[in-house]
Amino acid sequence: MGIIIYGSQYGTARQYAEELGRRTNTEVKSYKDATDINDYDTIIYIGALYAGGVKGMKEAFGKLTTHAGKRIFIATVGVADPTDLKYTESIQNNIRKQLGQELFEVAHIYHLRGGIDYSQLGLRHKVMLWMFYKMSLRIPENERPADVRAMIETYGKQVNFIDMSSLGCLIDSLRINS
Repeated sequence: MGIIIYGSQYGTARQYAEELGRRTNTEVKSYKDATDINDYDTIIYIGALYAGGVKGMKEAFGKLTTHAGKRIFIATVGVADPTDLKYTESIQNNIRKQLGQELFEVAHIYHLRGGIDYSQLGLRHKVMLWMFYKMSLRIPENERPADVRAMIETYGKQVNFIDMSSLGCLIDSLRINS
């Protein structure tokens, strides 16, 4: 029996989680509501990349007493292109810090592309991104990592890179590892 848990800041991670739930007939819960994580043998976490980490992931997996015998899948959702290896290495390092080495080593990790709508951001987040944007412009163009390039390109805009077909690799892996 499996569960899909999500941590979403502005809705794209939730959209992916709900679509995956529909396609796999799996229960979907926010990390805030997932109190019974130990009852499941397959745990899929879909989380927004937010403030240097994966939103809610540490809290969700903090409820897990053991990962023995469990299948763990993690999908991150961010604006930057997940085919950039430096970008995904950085994300994986952040995931390792949030989960710890032991849990990180058994997790199957995927990266999905999300979106952002600056008109929907809260004031604190707008100010934080404005400051990050201004600092990012000082980085020489050829030295900007993928997430910085994506933020500069999308700053102040409404962009949607959601591609539900990208869930195919995760669904295939769920079947293979069952």
